[in-house]
Amino acid sequence: MSGVSLSLQRADEETIGYVETLLERNGLPSSDVRAGAGRFYVGYDRGERVGVGGIEIYDTEGLLRSVVVERGARENGFGTALCEALERTARDNGVETLYLLTTTASEFFENLGYETIERDAVPEAIRRTTEFADLCPTTATCLRKSI
Repeated sequence: MSGVSLSLQRADEETIGYVETLLERNGLPSSDVRAGAGRFYVGYDRGERVGVGGIEIYDTEGLLRSVVVERGARENGFGTALCEALERTARDNGVETLYLLTTTASEFFENLGYETIERDAVPEAIRRTTEFADLCPTTATCLRKSI
């Protein structure tokens, strides 16, 4: 547990623009955010937005995506708290295993219990997602965690 108090709310019409902007400012894919708005969440600390993340659910597997914390809120445990909250949400929705792709944060996710795997070890439903098929480069590291 991160020890940080963070609340997680599903992105809505009012906050989806914030999700897009934060992802764009951090070089993360954002072109499909509005098409899948219900998959994105905003993390709050005492009413202030501190980060965003997304979950795509495919039966008992899920794709953790687009996790980013505001620059001014980094190094305070919000990234870990955001991931823990997203994992709880996924688990509450029947997900048993989460997958993700990253080009810059492998070590962060490994410290949270994710293991590096080959892309071809990922279930077909996850490999067919826009994130896997189109948005992330083939050089991105693929990770998995049983939750």
